[in-house]
Amino acid sequence: MNVPVCTERIPHVRESRQRECRTSSLMFQSSPPCVRLLPSSLSPPPRCPIDFESGWDQTAWPIYAPDCNQGGKVSLDSTTAHSGKNSIRVDGAGGYCGHVFFGTNKVPSGDFYVRTYLKASKALTSSHVSFITMPDPAQGTNKHLRIGGQNSILMYNRESDDATLPDLSPQGVAASTALPTGSWQCFEYHVGSDGSIETWLNGQAIAGLTSIPGQSNPNAGQWQRSSIKPKPSAVYFGWESYGGDTNTFWYDDIVISSSRVGCSGGTNPPASTTLVTSVTPGPSSTATSLAPATSTTSSGCAAAQWSQCGGIGFNGCTTCASPYTCKFSNDYYSQCL
Repeated sequence: MNVPVCTERIPHVRESRQRECRTSSLMFQSSPPCVRLLPSSLSPPPRCPIDFESGWDQTAWPIYAPDCNQGGKVSLDSTTAHSGKNSIRVDGAGGYCGHVFFGTNKVPSGDFYVRTYLKASKALTSSHVSFITMPDPAQGTNKHLRIGGQNSILMYNRESDDATLPDLSPQGVAASTALPTGSWQCFEYHVGSDGSIETWLNGQAIAGLTSIPGQSNPNAGQWQRSSIKPKPSAVYFGWESYGGDTNTFWYDDIVISSSRVGCSGGTNPPASTTLVTSVTPGPSSTATSLAPATSTTSSGCAAAQWSQCGGIGFNGCTTCASPYTCKFSNDYYSQCL
């Protein structure tokens, strides 16, 4: 079908973005239109980035904070942006109930790709956190596929069995990468209908965050032990901490599509990618290390519910606050439940 698309009369859209979106009609095939905050009478083309230049439509992009929300905040920020003048700011509080997200349930029903530019104020630590969460009915009711960090590196987490991608072994940690702070990063991922997971940071594929059926990944033992094929029904951006970590994230130029977009814009797919098999973190405002810490026993502290409380390389609190107890998950992760 022919669909009207972005025109030069759209307010607040930069000239470069207008050129990208100036075509008068598009023929949609299997790809649904990307969601973009424009007047409802206009239908954007696929891959047109959501840049928040017209504001934050909280009906199209509502706040998501399942179970509880104590301290988290989402707001439109005109002081920093990847492009234009606006971005969405998420102030994430500590503890599970400090979580807060914003997002959309307008996602493709099959394969889908997400591209967002994001900026973090603090480096990832040894604690488990999430900055993207996706309700995933394939795992069961109220279960999520989560993207975040632990052991100072990027990782996925499957809520139903607490599996991580990569495994949080020294080899798995080395196969992922830290998230730079204080500057905009292009973060992309693909969730395939066949169960595949692919991830890119600034155009580089991350080996530790890749799981493709039929292809060996020595650092995906936990992830591949399950036959679950993720089928997320929505995508939400924000912050969730399973310990005391707090952070501030900004999001801009989001694209949700059934094909990969890449970092260069919103209209052309990436020409090529480089698979990162071993990563040394680049400069950031807070120094991080991919080397596992020596396990120690912390005394005089108690970890909150959902917090990590043990595992090889973990050096935080190993005692849980009452009435919770430290439950073993695997050699590299135990949690207060």
